[in-house]
Amino acid sequence: MKRSPQAILLVLSGTGLLHISLLTDLYLRYVKDWTRPTLIASGVLLLLLGVADAWSHRGPGPSRDEGERGAHEDHDGHRHDHSGVPRAAWLLLLPALSMLFYAPPALGAYTASRQASKPIAVQQDDFEPLPALSPLPLTLGDFTSRVRQDPGQAVKGRSVQMTGFVTPVGRGEGWDLTRLLINCCSADAQAVKVRIYGGETPPADTWVTVVGTWHADGTLGTGSAAIALDARTVSEVDRPTDWYRDALPLPLPR
Repeated sequence: MKRSPQAILLVLSGTGLLHISLLTDLYLRYVKDWTRPTLIASGVLLLLLGVADAWSHRGPGPSRDEGERGAHEDHDGHRHDHSGVPRAAWLLLLPALSMLFYAPPALGAYTASRQASKPIAVQQDDFEPLPALSPLPLTLGDFTSRVRQDPGQAVKGRSVQMTGFVTPVGRGEGWDLTRLLINCCSADAQAVKVRIYGGETPPADTWVTVVGTWHADGTLGTGSAAIALDARTVSEVDRPTDWYRDALPLPLPR
């Protein structure tokens, strides 16, 4: 591979990176929002390197003697050409083109179905009183903590509202309302799930807002309590822009 294709690959990679991070929000499919400045800077750098490489090798092609400067003979008399770059560099072409023309989708039900729900990281003993709202908006993580750790059983009998995407369950009843959380990028994604009972299972990866009450199984406020909800309504909603976050429920369509 000659220098010209190398410059093209650098320019394509930089342009693709700028496309998903500067002109669109597609980068949120793969990384957290705080990485955006770094992605933009990397795209600019790749673009400049490509332009500089093309500029430095402009003009007529090398003569025969110049082309042979990159080759040498080893002790066996064989000639080796080192004027190009490794063929593996062509592998950059696919991700560069995908960022420009078809960005891979975000992680969803396929990934979540192969993971157990993320365990509760922080042990809590004291919980603040819940607001007098009905239905009560909660994140999946808050609901999980309340169900398993709240000795006051504040969610008992309460109508709660949560948003996530649908993950079908291979065995057993119901389906999982799911959020995927990441620390840095999609490679470290962890699933938070609440089992939903009642009604038919919506299509996988559909974003929904569920309203219902705790599914009474086990002792509420202890580790035996089921992290589950008996659904009263299941409403399809638009997918959020930043979906790798355990956020409060999305507004229901009117």
